[in-house]
Amino acid sequence: MTAITDIPAQARLTIGAKAALITVVVGALCLALEGIAPWLVKWPAAWELPATQWVGAFLDWFLNGIKPAMRLFSDLMTYPMDAANFVLANTPWPILIGLVTALGWYLGGLPMAALGFFGLSFVLASGYWAESMNTLALVAVSVPVALVVGGGIGILANEIPRVKNFVQAVLDVMQTVPTFAYLTPLLLLFGFGPVVGLIASAIYAAPPMARNVMLGLERVEPEIKEAAIMSGGTRSQQLFQVEIPAAATQIMVGVNQCLMAALSMVIIAAVIGGFNDIGWEVLLTMRKAQFGESLMAGLVIVVFAVVIDRMSGTLATERKRYDQRVVWAVLGFTVLFTAAFWLWLPNPSELTLLDPMAEAIDSGLTAFTQANGPWLDALKNNSLFYVLLPLRIGLDQAVLPFTWGFQWTPGMSFGLFAVAAVIAALMAWRGHLTGGLVVLILIGMLETGIANLPWPFVLTGAAALSYVAGGWRLAALSVGLLCTILVSGLWERALLSLYLSGAAVFSCAVVGGLIGLASAVWTPVWKIVRPICDMLQTIPLFVFLIPVLMVFQIGEFSAFLAICAYAIVPMIRYTRHGLVNTPEEMMEAAISSGATEWQIMRDVRAPYAAPTILLGLNQTILYAFAMLVIAALIGTTGLGQSIYLALGQADVGLGISAGAAMAILALIADRMVQGFAEERRKALGL
Repeated sequence: MTAITDIPAQARLTIGAKAALITVVVGALCLALEGIAPWLVKWPAAWELPATQWVGAFLDWFLNGIKPAMRLFSDLMTYPMDAANFVLANTPWPILIGLVTALGWYLGGLPMAALGFFGLSFVLASGYWAESMNTLALVAVSVPVALVVGGGIGILANEIPRVKNFVQAVLDVMQTVPTFAYLTPLLLLFGFGPVVGLIASAIYAAPPMARNVMLGLERVEPEIKEAAIMSGGTRSQQLFQVEIPAAATQIMVGVNQCLMAALSMVIIAAVIGGFNDIGWEVLLTMRKAQFGESLMAGLVIVVFAVVIDRMSGTLATERKRYDQRVVWAVLGFTVLFTAAFWLWLPNPSELTLLDPMAEAIDSGLTAFTQANGPWLDALKNNSLFYVLLPLRIGLDQAVLPFTWGFQWTPGMSFGLFAVAAVIAALMAWRGHLTGGLVVLILIGMLETGIANLPWPFVLTGAAALSYVAGGWRLAALSVGLLCTILVSGLWERALLSLYLSGAAVFSCAVVGGLIGLASAVWTPVWKIVRPICDMLQTIPLFVFLIPVLMVFQIGEFSAFLAICAYAIVPMIRYTRHGLVNTPEEMMEAAISSGATEWQIMRDVRAPYAAPTILLGLNQTILYAFAMLVIAALIGTTGLGQSIYLALGQADVGLGISAGAAMAILALIADRMVQGFAEERRKALGL
């Protein structure tokens, strides 16, 4: 303490130091008074409000009131869906492959045509053609609905500035609420069946379209708007004949994102759809532990995702179009081929060309796990016992003879805190008071465990971080939102979700940051990493579960790996993008001053890239929370498991409450990281 009181005055007066010191004091008081006032550590059950029951009762009343209208809407939506099913199911497969190949040539030439041809040929050979057509029928109907709704919302927000902030807040909530939470109320409104998947896909895919329409209309050049006004056009003519065409590129990006979101959600909706589509095949084969067939079905989804993403992305970003004579030639050939071999065309559902591959995968997986079982078990158990378990329940509960080989004692806790205090004092003496206090906080959290953190400490820490990031308004918002979780009885499950997503985000930040750094420094690394990132970004969430289940089976470690695989891509991309886009004049100044490559990276490129890297961290956090609910299928605990259980029990109150709690955690983390990124931008004068 002498060292802390003797540090320079300017170090003591920083906002970060004050916030960290208050957090340390609150945490120390909670630990010291734990025996006298246990309610400081664990929120008493008697203080909890039956919020879940209240939400459930209100939603039951509300949903029952609108159910007749929704069932009518559901009945109406069956007509276009049945029509799409009929067209896709009864169109000969050579014609569909020819159509996609011709479209690929028109948009991107030979490479895109080859992608479409070989992609759909793989789907044909997999034996899942009929299931794939059912999935495409859902996408074909849900995407236009999402485009109309999302585009209408974006135009409304652009035309009426008063509702813009409200619309943005609603879009934030829609994109942070877990996808599974959408399904619970829809299940009560529409029942089981494909219509639920259709409507859920439209709801989930509308926000990206709305955001891109808003962004595109905002970015229309003022000169273009002024020219439209001076030409004497009405407001409707200005909007639809001038501004929307000028924003077409950004709007087409929204179409691309809308397509990918709809495809991803259709797969998730298969959990309650229960009809013969490709998502149901993935789920069914996973439950039967038929990993070879599950992987084949998952690869079909990946093929559709890649083809749709590449073609819609090319439509959005490139204006070049290829020779239409080739398009007509391809279409003519497919029609003639179909007519000539009509009687000999095989039934696509009876094709089993890839069944040997599925069997080989199963047998190979069995042989691999048998040969490497001890090594795989050691990796999983060591990661669980020495990393994940201490993070969740703390060293004093995780260090046992069964796990670490010895028992953790109170003396060890005292020694750990003493070492932490010494480190903090030394850092404070050297003028790094904030860093020393953060070290003390982190070591205290490790000793206690994230799931066992006292609620006053969590609230104080969130308020402190929010205040440093965005001021007192963000701090008040964070505390208020967290208090709603606290009194609702979902606090313990929220901390479990925070632990697993936090561990995944930290791992992604370290590993993804290093990969992004290597990609920025060495071009050959990026040539290898880029296609992997492209593939990972187009794979629907569901498919990430298959490879980890194949190797590590059900468990928390498998869920952790699935979350990391999905959430690491933004960290890699944003880190590399920030590091390679340092202004040339800054680089020339550093080189002319004699700085080494390492000094340039540390003192020039990394500080300039900090806001971009923080945005990558922001996206990684949101991706981790999105994947957390999907990972509940393979053994996670916390809010994700509650949402999944609520879906199975048709418990709307629990599903919405747990989904709202997860959205709150994601929203607070998002606002904090954005606040720090904005602070860095201001510091750099950007």
